[in-house]
Amino acid sequence: MNKTEKMALLQETCLSCHQCALGKTRTNLVFGRGNPEAMLMLIGEAPGEQEDLTGLPFVGAAGKLLDHYLTYVEINENDYYIANILKCRPPYNRDPLSEEEEICIGHLRAQTAIIRPKLIVCLGRIAAMRIIKPDFRITREHGVWREKAGVQMTAVYHPAALLRDPRKKEEMLLDMLVVSAKLKELKKLPQ
Repeated sequence: MNKTEKMALLQETCLSCHQCALGKTRTNLVFGRGNPEAMLMLIGEAPGEQEDLTGLPFVGAAGKLLDHYLTYVEINENDYYIANILKCRPPYNRDPLSEEEEICIGHLRAQTAIIRPKLIVCLGRIAAMRIIKPDFRITREHGVWREKAGVQMTAVYHPAALLRDPRKKEEMLLDMLVVSAKLKELKKLPQ
């Protein structure tokens, strides 16, 4: 079974998940999108309203801004896979509850196991606190790289935070240029 088939099977499993209240209130499951063969995985916290309506992660205003950064630093859609910790939208776009994360993190771990990325970029503080370390401070630690289980990982500002505070856009650009450079280096290595 190839990665695309494995991902489709996992998505079916997620569709039938109603372990928390979010599974009952979602419009659509927001599983993920992108290339399951990619070396880069982008991870956010939870779907927003537009994502819930379309069933795709990062398609609202924040997603459009993220797409702009990815295009600018020459990371195309074939270069990454993007998903969230939660697969269902929390009401009013509130932060995910720890119990919701606990229930849903297994799905993200399974996605990550299928993809086997070389680079993980957490989009925002909440994803970084869950994936990198619990006391992650986004304003101090964005763009700092760590290695965990053979995977290089970092966090950048969540694109929604940039919409609220455009002064951080330059820092985001610098961080994304490093992500792009690391990805280009990895692509040169024999697989």
